[in-house]
Amino acid sequence: MAIKVKIPPMGESITSGVLSKWHVADGAVVKKDQPLFELETDKITSEGTAEAAGRITFKVAAGADVKIGQVVATIDESAAAAVGAAAPSVASAQEGAQSAGQSPAVRRLAAETGVDPDSLAGTGKAGRVTKGDMLAATEAKPAAPSPAAPAPAAATTPRAPGERQTRTKMTRLRQTIASRLVSAQHEAAMLTTFNEADMSGIMELRKKYQDDFVKRHGVKLGFMSFFVKAVVNALREVPGINAQIDGDHIISNHYYDIGVAVSTDKGLMVPVIRDCDKKSMAEIEKDIADAAKRARDGKIALADLEGGVFTITNGGIFGSLLATPIINAPQSAILGMHTIKDRPVALHGQVVIRPMMYLALSYDHRLVDGKESVTFLMAVKNALEDPARLVVGV
Repeated sequence: MAIKVKIPPMGESITSGVLSKWHVADGAVVKKDQPLFELETDKITSEGTAEAAGRITFKVAAGADVKIGQVVATIDESAAAAVGAAAPSVASAQEGAQSAGQSPAVRRLAAETGVDPDSLAGTGKAGRVTKGDMLAATEAKPAAPSPAAPAPAAATTPRAPGERQTRTKMTRLRQTIASRLVSAQHEAAMLTTFNEADMSGIMELRKKYQDDFVKRHGVKLGFMSFFVKAVVNALREVPGINAQIDGDHIISNHYYDIGVAVSTDKGLMVPVIRDCDKKSMAEIEKDIADAAKRARDGKIALADLEGGVFTITNGGIFGSLLATPIINAPQSAILGMHTIKDRPVALHGQVVIRPMMYLALSYDHRLVDGKESVTFLMAVKNALEDPARLVVGV
């Protein structure tokens, strides 16, 4: 019996995507629940898995546009007895697919000229090498110098096509990120206010309790849980920032679902940590670690990225000293964390060295006034510099 492999539903707002990669070779024997392909949409990247064991036959090539519910392969369950055999590696699958996709003309030119098609950046559909690519590479290939007349030492060696530049199509996710960022700048009256926080209190607290925290909760006490709690505290103090514009209406939110930006090899994603006002710091740390792993593994669900009221982004992990983050629409503000640097500061009339972090709050000035933005950022700063406030809720 042949089982149809279909593009799974991803949510009401997603109707299509790109089957960017097959994880198995056409004709391979696959196991039940084995990852088969990678699907890129405008919001997330996810994997499709096998519903049954058997031999797979592709109906769609890698790189093809597909729709939700479309059949992209079939699995012949009569071959399930051979499932114990190891599935071909991704590299083998790609090599097999590439060889199978080469036209007779390409193979003939490869034999005649010695140019390896696999070394070229194909301009054909799905990146296939065309006859034109082979001819261009042949013309660019330098002739072997004659023993009697060696090439001058100063001669410039022609470069093969693709050696100086590579053209790669943007992923659906990257296209959407670009569109949303430009849209946010065009539609919001965005402004950024800055401050700095002395991180010594949090650093000392982490050093003092880290081992006990890990033993009890099985997760490290990081900086992000302090920031999430500080943001919740500030949103309570300045509820006007926990709101968004919808046409000519203002929607005020009375919950605290905080987005935490995560960098992945596919682009920036913002998983939402729910009900942060009701969770302990250990629960927040666990939720962040779990969401970040699923985002980087391509296993995040669309529902995990929706419904946030405020976003925190941490460029400091890459060494950023100061930046102006862009609002994650339709939210009204975003907090940017930056790298911690030891700097001289004045404290009680003395110059001392303290681990300082610049904070940046970008906000929609259509909804948030300067007084509210400064008050909010000061509330975050005060909570970070005196972390006991987060424990006693003041």
